[in-house]
Amino acid sequence: MLRTIILGAALAMPVACREYKYRNVETATMEPVSEKLKKYASVKLTADLSHLSEKEKQILSLMIDAAQICDSLYWQQTFGGDVQALLAQATEDERKFIAINYGPWDVLDGNKPFIKGVGEKPKGAWFYPPDMTKEEFEKADLPCKTNPYTYIRRNAEGKLYCIPYSEAHRAECTRAAELLNKAAELADNPELKTFLNARAYALISDGYPASDRIWLDMKTSHLDLVIGPIEHYEDDLFNYKTAYEAFVLVKDQEWSKKLEKFKAFLPELQQNLPVPSEYKQEIPGTEGDLAAYDAVYYAGDCNSGSKTIAINLPNDEQIQLEKGTRRLQLKNVMRAKYENILLPIADRLIVPEQRAKITFESFFSNVMFHEVAHGLGIKNTINNRGTVKNALKETYSPFEEAKADILGAYMVTQLLDKGELQGDAESHYVTFVASVFRSVRFGSVSAHGKANMIGFNFFRDRGAIIRQADGKYRVDAAKTRTAIAALAEKILKLQGDGDYQRAVQWLDEAAKIPADLQKDIDGLKSAGIPVDIVFEQGKSVLGLN
Repeated sequence: MLRTIILGAALAMPVACREYKYRNVETATMEPVSEKLKKYASVKLTADLSHLSEKEKQILSLMIDAAQICDSLYWQQTFGGDVQALLAQATEDERKFIAINYGPWDVLDGNKPFIKGVGEKPKGAWFYPPDMTKEEFEKADLPCKTNPYTYIRRNAEGKLYCIPYSEAHRAECTRAAELLNKAAELADNPELKTFLNARAYALISDGYPASDRIWLDMKTSHLDLVIGPIEHYEDDLFNYKTAYEAFVLVKDQEWSKKLEKFKAFLPELQQNLPVPSEYKQEIPGTEGDLAAYDAVYYAGDCNSGSKTIAINLPNDEQIQLEKGTRRLQLKNVMRAKYENILLPIADRLIVPEQRAKITFESFFSNVMFHEVAHGLGIKNTINNRGTVKNALKETYSPFEEAKADILGAYMVTQLLDKGELQGDAESHYVTFVASVFRSVRFGSVSAHGKANMIGFNFFRDRGAIIRQADGKYRVDAAKTRTAIAALAEKILKLQGDGDYQRAVQWLDEAAKIPADLQKDIDGLKSAGIPVDIVFEQGKSVLGLN
């Protein structure tokens, strides 16, 4: 099972940043870890592999071996202390919960510590020295300091310096690269073979953009792999540094054929965005594919706390403008969350007459177009403040997720109007709101949680979401449609202007959970509805031993 694999990797990994000293915090009011474990429903992560050749199954096995190395690397980035000592003093339940969170901080509860004597998690995790201030970083004359694939460390004199990921993790990256090269030798699909070799080189050189471009052209393989330092969420200090993760995937050919047509609409949808022309002057790439997959293994960042249900990569803005992105919908994981979490939430919080409007097809479409919408809007500010990401700093991720939320809903509305999408607007809107209730439980500390609250509070203020006296919610479809356009305009202008101060103020005002919603969310816990899922996964689950 996953927990065994993670703990085994943790026990074997080297200890990083031992200089960090935990500050004691008040623990008397901590919720018992046995109760915290109830947040997660256990799900077997499996898929039909009967159509794969024996070589493809061997490749899957090697991909999983490489993914497990990413688990070890992510531990070093997110925890940074003595894992053996942490586990030795933990109870059995605590060890299980440590495995889920990759450390002693509850990801779904604002990264609050759940182990006695453990202090707050540093905002910069272990990408930076835990005692480093923002001011010290900004004054440091280090050309490499914003590079997404470097750590910031202190030398013997206490001065900051950079060290590349591939140098800091030379042994692990070399082993992972060897596994990918071995998988490439087995691959009959030329696209997969080329990508695996390129990604292997990226792991030992930190030259990821070249392999990203090759990955964008990989459209005919039955198998797929996302691996390396990718997302910026773990760096809550500057949003510069990337965390290791891996997804091992098997393509769903039938569902993928259904989705292929939608990417052709991107240029038209970009031009129809409800903002002045200067905020939509960029042309989204359309080369990347849109496809459905079954996930068979998660590792690292994507496996910490809440589980990713869709992928939109690469994150490099220049590559996105040149070639677009690939949007991978993880259908089996979506369905697990829909059945185990979304439907029970809807039964409790959505008015009875709108519950029938909630469907898996609407849920799938909403998630899919959220990922597609990352490619819309603007990547570079209109006033020479550089990229949106650099201009908005640590506020970038929540507003980028909020943009994807709202432009995803915008795309659904537009495609329904054109007759290119099945269903009706009310079904998609009600399912969208039920999904907000689902994902806001991840905690307002996460980028997605903040994004959810920006949208929820905006919609509620405009009467698109109405809380009734009995604590159930009704969605006004007409007002939702109007609110979608208004919020899209506001977020796109914020990004295009690169207005960091306004972004900070907006988050402070609008990214909080209202008291009555918090009460309703707390009621989901008392009803025994899980917050997310945890995987039973690995070769034995897949029959690959």
